[in-house]
Amino acid sequence: MSCCCLFPMRKVKIDVMSLESTKMVAQNFVVDLNKPLVFQVGHLGEAYEEWVHQPIVSKEGPRFFQNEVLEFLTLTVWWAIPVIWLPVVCWFVYNSIQMGLSCPHIAMMVVLGVFVWTLLEYTLHRFLFHIKTKTYWGNTLHYLLHGCHHKHPMDGLRLVFPPAATAILLFPLFNLVKLLSTPATAPAVFGGGLLGYVMYDCTHYYLHHAQPKTEVPRNLKKYHLNHHFRIQDKGFGITSSLWDKVFGTLPSSKADAKSM
Repeated sequence: MSCCCLFPMRKVKIDVMSLESTKMVAQNFVVDLNKPLVFQVGHLGEAYEEWVHQPIVSKEGPRFFQNEVLEFLTLTVWWAIPVIWLPVVCWFVYNSIQMGLSCPHIAMMVVLGVFVWTLLEYTLHRFLFHIKTKTYWGNTLHYLLHGCHHKHPMDGLRLVFPPAATAILLFPLFNLVKLLSTPATAPAVFGGGLLGYVMYDCTHYYLHHAQPKTEVPRNLKKYHLNHHFRIQDKGFGITSSLWDKVFGTLPSSKADAKSM
């Protein structure tokens, strides 16, 4: 399978919407949206937090890097996630089957893995993706990790997590699951967690780019876009609002909205 099929390059087209120009000034530093952004945003210092939460709504995103290879690695089509990772999920579950785990037991472990993922999803989004930064490298890393998504929330090729980065993170996570589980249940639990991740990334893309016709996905889309455009310090769940309700970060009313 060709990598070029999975991660297509594209021409950059910037839609600055209501911005008066393609430049924003903060602390005497100019961010030029027509130039690669990653090594610019760090210079914003304390102004980065405000800048990154002023969305530019366009299906086309900015250029990140001048280097073509680095730029290529930041682009991922949404369907690469299930194509690459669902076979891996099946392989982990099969490993538990080979170790003699019964089908009902495996099903329970997979469901447990999905459930644990929802908590991890919430925790990462709230405490890592929305960490406050003001140093050059702090701003730069945050922009790469999640800030770019809030600045350009409709960028279709930077909405799901690049598979190469995911693969690197899987090794320590699987070792942690093995430490907390039995040899037979660990693959099924981990496979369930990975399935939860696939559901999360596909759901996230759907919420940004689809037009749901039924009530449940329509409400979930409204809930998530509310996080982007109205109340960015609440509503950290993606696949559900469960943990926002548990931990008190559920937006309560329109009165909670604040300008970013």
